[in-house]
Amino acid sequence: MMAQPCWLREFTQLRRAVLFLGEVDACWFAHYLSREQIKPFMNKGERISQWVAELAGEDVDPDQTDVAKHPFYRAFFHCWNEKRYYEAHDVLEQLWLKTKSRDADYFKGLIQAAGAFVHLQKRFENPSHAKHSRRLSPAVRLFRLAEKNLSGFTPWYHGLDVAAFCQLLRACADQIVASDYKTNPWSPETAPTLKLL
Repeated sequence: MMAQPCWLREFTQLRRAVLFLGEVDACWFAHYLSREQIKPFMNKGERISQWVAELAGEDVDPDQTDVAKHPFYRAFFHCWNEKRYYEAHDVLEQLWLKTKSRDADYFKGLIQAAGAFVHLQKRFENPSHAKHSRRLSPAVRLFRLAEKNLSGFTPWYHGLDVAAFCQLLRACADQIVASDYKTNPWSPETAPTLKLL
């Protein structure tokens, strides 16, 4: 039998003590465990919702119908502008997974664009690493897919200048291809920012 992690033993003991005292509260353990210890009890969507709420400084309404005001949509742009492309991808993915409308392709395009910039950022940070040195080709593929998915939403959609964004994606991909996949167009100084109306 495998030994239990110490935090799980503590959790079990505290839970028993609270049940014995008859003071059951849905969040009783949050006062005794660290954030890292609580994480296993939350799924990815719950963790992202909590993070977006902390980012916005208010409760998240996941049922917001105006996409331009949706906290996950706005968090995507916040993360993007902070050069946190992986987090931008994760945040918007939560909205994309629940979307049954035409917006799904729009969100998918934004997610793919963020993924392409993850590749560029990793390549910039570790250009000689065995894995990261080969990230320019996948970035180009994601740039092309993102542009294809976003092109049906030009010129503007949900407060974003999609035409200008597609032009940016095309320029990044073309620059990489023209250099025979040797030049990375991304750096912290040249990282693009996105603005919503």
